[in-house]
Amino acid sequence: MQNDSPSTRYIIQRAKTLPSVSAAWEEHSWALVPPLAIASFHPQSGDHRPHTEARLLHDGNAIAVIFRIEDRYVVARQSTYQSPTHKDSCVEFFVQPKPGLGYFNFEFNAIGTLLLWYIDRPRRDDGSFEHHVEVPLELARNIAVHASLTGPIQEEIVEPLVWTLSFRVPKSLFENFVGPLPDLGGQTWRANFYKCSDLSSHAHWGAWASIGERLDFHQPSRFGEIVFT
Repeated sequence: MQNDSPSTRYIIQRAKTLPSVSAAWEEHSWALVPPLAIASFHPQSGDHRPHTEARLLHDGNAIAVIFRIEDRYVVARQSTYQSPTHKDSCVEFFVQPKPGLGYFNFEFNAIGTLLLWYIDRPRRDDGSFEHHVEVPLELARNIAVHASLTGPIQEEIVEPLVWTLSFRVPKSLFENFVGPLPDLGGQTWRANFYKCSDLSSHAHWGAWASIGERLDFHQPSRFGEIVFT
């Protein structure tokens, strides 16, 4: 599958021990890790385009991710697993471990509520998916998640605030769908990172690797590369 954004690449450093999922963005375990910027906003986004960054580490058997968002108009009404978190203030990590197979969409709202599918056949013309599987809750329980905000947040927080979302996912979760994976070190996967808020008063759609003119995060051909050292 052609990569329309071949220059979009992030190097994931290897750590002997991954940070605690509750470790802050500024803590030593994260502070020296170079961030990636979610700075390519779709033209339909309004004037609120929050400064959003992410950092990643791995230890060979798991991936740790932390997002930091300088936001406003924050809402987080979804509070149950597999609810439509993209409608809220949301950060997302889409990742394809193996070429030619499907990808996973980790979609977290600002209080840590997760939607997670394995999508192995892309969208139809009507916007629906030809085939996807909702990752069962018993597998999702293996993902450690920490959000700096609590909720639900029913009324928008209009004032500026900074929030973070951190999670750690074992490679065994991916293996349930794509088969055995070797030690992460030395692998290159395809991925994209997003910030959105579909139903806030200031809707926006930001990406790490540009999604082009079509307002659709589900474009694996436009994913960038993440390289595990």
